Amino acid sequence: MSAKTVLPAVAMTAVSMVLTLAVVVVWLGTAVPWPIALVVGLGIDGGWLATLAYERRLAAQGDHNRTVTAVGWSFGLIATSVLVAHALTAEASAGAWLAVAWLPIAAKALWLVHGLWERTALTPAALGAIRGIQQEARDEAAVARARLRAEAGTEETRLTAVTEAGARVARIQARTADSLAGAWSTLEKARAGEDTGRALTSVTHRVTPGVTPRWELPVWGPSEPVAALEPGPALTDEALDTVVDQIRTSEDPALSYREMASRFRAAGHAASEVRLRAAWKRVAV
Repeated sequence: MSAKTVLPAVAMTAVSMVLTLAVVVVWLGTAVPWPIALVVGLGIDGGWLATLAYERRLAAQGDHNRTVTAVGWSFGLIATSVLVAHALTAEASAGAWLAVAWLPIAAKALWLVHGLWERTALTPAALGAIRGIQQEARDEAAVARARLRAEAGTEETRLTAVTEAGARVARIQARTADSLAGAWSTLEKARAGEDTGRALTSVTHRVTPGVTPRWELPVWGPSEPVAALEPGPALTDEALDTVVDQIRTSEDPALSYREMASRFRAAGHAASEVRLRAAWKRVAV
């Protein structure tokens, strides 16, 4: 990079010096002897070259002198002025001389650019460290982006699975509800049918002759808990038969065993299921 900035500056400086020397010799050669014109041209170029060398020496030491810089720019302006004056007084090729009159100022500008580059130049080790840091930052950013994309994909998959599972559960619950509704509808029709009781009675007639039980199927609905009752005193068989017969015949037609047993226990009486069924059979017969 140093060669890319210093070589154009050196080349333009050399061209500017040659042009300045040639213009001074040609321009002043008609008024003064050519050795004097040559000395004047060499003086301008020499002063410019000396100040430029001093500036480069200070720059190599990390220093800067405004006076030397001002002197260097002064020599550049003098060379430019000489070229411009010659172009304005030349009878032929005035445009061509004006086209190259800016070369001294351009050469000074190139040296300024080269000096700025030197003050900001970094060593290969520093440049390598910077590249490493930049590459590490790019790697971390790429890893972070990949992690975010993976997490987003995982979350999307999880949500999709949960949604599908919820939909399946909802469909199963709907089918179950439909099945239960159909079953309870069938049970309700069977319970409310006129022929249901007669059919069930004909089946159990030989078990309980002379008794017409009331068959009731379960009803689908909420249930309320019944408070536990303290057991009463044990009844004798005669007393148990009397209580069972009173409860059974308290309504017309006679109550079924299930209704009688429920009212028996609701009244606070205590008896085992075996004794209660035996009493029911005795009083029913």
